[in-house]
Amino acid sequence: MNDKTPLNAPSKEVRQFTVTADDDGVRLDRWFKRNLPQIGFATISRWARTGQIRVDGKRAKPEDRIAQGQVLRVPPGGDVVRKTPKKARELSAEEIAEARDMVIRETPSAIVLNKPPGLATQGGSKTTKHVDGLLDAFVEDETGPDGETRPGIRPRLVHRLDKDTSGVLLIARTPGSAANFSRRFAGRSARKVYWALVVGVPQVREGMIDAPLAKQPGTGGEKMHVDEEGGAMAKTRYRVVERAGQKAAWVELEPLTGRTHQLRVHMAAIGHPIVGDGKYGGQDAFLTGSISRKMHLHARRLIIGTPDAKDAGGTGGGKLDVTAELPDHFAASMAALGFEEGQSDASPVRDEAPERTPAEKKQAARRHAKQYRKDRRGERRGRTISAGTTNQVAKAKEKAKEAAKKKAGKPSSKGAPRGPRR
Repeated sequence: MNDKTPLNAPSKEVRQFTVTADDDGVRLDRWFKRNLPQIGFATISRWARTGQIRVDGKRAKPEDRIAQGQVLRVPPGGDVVRKTPKKARELSAEEIAEARDMVIRETPSAIVLNKPPGLATQGGSKTTKHVDGLLDAFVEDETGPDGETRPGIRPRLVHRLDKDTSGVLLIARTPGSAANFSRRFAGRSARKVYWALVVGVPQVREGMIDAPLAKQPGTGGEKMHVDEEGGAMAKTRYRVVERAGQKAAWVELEPLTGRTHQLRVHMAAIGHPIVGDGKYGGQDAFLTGSISRKMHLHARRLIIGTPDAKDAGGTGGGKLDVTAELPDHFAASMAALGFEEGQSDASPVRDEAPERTPAEKKQAARRHAKQYRKDRRGERRGRTISAGTTNQVAKAKEKAKEAAKKKAGKPSSKGAPRGPRR
């Protein structure tokens, strides 16, 4: 972190730290949580408010993002009793083996998995087994500056795949690489190509599906539908690779936006549901014969820039290009329909990220503001309103009531005449 100052050194003097590649792009308060966990958020906020925290000599706020190479000035003090580091969840030998078997590529910044169909990416109220729960298999103990052994950094999810969708799933090794990958997904510089088998054959062999999506009322948010008026912008490029008569087609799909169930809803909307997707295609989504009833949607290829150096000795500029093998049921269906994998290399339709329209930029700004409020919500929960502030609020309410009474012509409670004494 720093050439001169140990992280847990006595804090009687001003400290300076240089931001490393692992912390590039993270929020300032997250940097403290990771590197100086003994300093609480209230202290960080006070230091920032009074200008005691400096980034390259300038004042900084807790929500500001920092970059590699910047120098942080941290004032003395602020230490509290350090919490015991959270231990990695104990996994069975079978769970560790399952997690390791999914790995198709490892780099200093990422772990790339080939997620099998039927395994959820994250947990839920009725989901106990998921990829996120298996990531503890990649946590290794490390020795801290104080010589103590503690759990290493836990890898984290960067994006998601539906439970029944298989294929490439990117995992970030560090908070810095997670921030880097998240920016690339949000900025649409990451290119994802999916393979799917669909019912029937689209008349137009290559095109763009532009249909806004929204949560379908009455489904508890579990299902999406096309909503031209109130839906969020959603675009998908598609290309027919091969056809099996009029029965089915093998298509490549490239999402230009990242809406929930986007590919599934879009293909069903043009009358060609993905084979096995009963949720959006109903009974029409299933083929007879030897074709599996499982979902036939596979994240075949991912191309994304990484914070890793091309020569592993610099600072960024690398590129990750990964292809995931088909699951058994998908490969069997391809063979049954006469399709050969070599007919396509899953190349992206577009070479570069499309320029955002003003409407898309506005929508992205709203999403950023919503995420910012969400991040701040947890911080506000730990704060309490002081007695003085409460009194001020009460006085303001009382003044508002008095003003309303005067406007209505009613006597004020303060100046109202008293009745005769008895």
